[in-house]
Amino acid sequence: MGEADDLQPDFAFVVSDDQRGERLDKALAAQLEDLSRTHIQALIHDGLITVNGTPTKPAYRLEGGEEIVVRVPPPPPQDVQPENIPLGVLYEDTDLIAIDKPAGMVVHPSYGHTSGTLVNALLYYWPQVAQVGDEHRAGIVHRLDKDTSGVIVVAKTPQAHRALAAQFENRQTTKRYLALVEGNPPNATGRIEAPIGRDPHQRKRMAVTRDGREAITEFTVLEYYAEQALLEVFPKTGRTHQIRVHLAFIGHPVVGDEVYGYARQRIRLKRHFLHAADLTVFSPSTGQPLIFSAPLPMGLRNVLDKLPR
Repeated sequence: MGEADDLQPDFAFVVSDDQRGERLDKALAAQLEDLSRTHIQALIHDGLITVNGTPTKPAYRLEGGEEIVVRVPPPPPQDVQPENIPLGVLYEDTDLIAIDKPAGMVVHPSYGHTSGTLVNALLYYWPQVAQVGDEHRAGIVHRLDKDTSGVIVVAKTPQAHRALAAQFENRQTTKRYLALVEGNPPNATGRIEAPIGRDPHQRKRMAVTRDGREAITEFTVLEYYAEQALLEVFPKTGRTHQIRVHLAFIGHPVVGDEVYGYARQRIRLKRHFLHAADLTVFSPSTGQPLIFSAPLPMGLRNVLDKLPR
């Protein structure tokens, strides 16, 4: 799927006075009979529905006179094929699988990524996950960006999926990332509390915005280098691109991040230096904590070995 600006408006109208006070999502659901309210809310969150040219929230109250523009992307491919793609399995039981996802692998199929995704691989090794969770999710309960490596958990049954999804929703999981950032943070520990929403100027990006959703990230410096620092990062919320946005916001973007980092990278990488090192969840069957760890990839270890101190 391309950026929102690449999609032609499917629907545009000016809000009438008699719609004043209505929620945006409710008003649109009444007018767009082919789209469910849930689908409309998803389009709003993705920045594909704008009010006077600006993305907003489903609960936005109409004032009358606003211009509403709706862009509906083409649906993802319906025929997701199983593919024999090697996967690094960290753990498996009757409820779930923990995978060490490599950088460069897209999690879900979409336009432009119809094969080679984690879902394609999961369907090959565990065909039953096709019936777990939402369509085309194949049991996946959280996500990692394409160029972020590390631990990702997949549910094998609908019951496990519901239990794990609730843990992520209720912030009962613990996530630990390793990130190499530009510059040296002035303090050895830090906490970033800054709301994150869709970038109003570039809808494919996220940004710290006044009306964004709550986002909290904590970090500790593990190692200082001459021009960079290695951090362990603990996201307390799960916003899209949260770690990358927050670290860039405090002036220490992730090394190799071409979206939120330096336009001219000091260290040339084919990915960004962000790795999901540890994830703790609770077993859906026993309630006992399960801790999954993925080692730092060799390529990233080599980068650290060559950095001057």
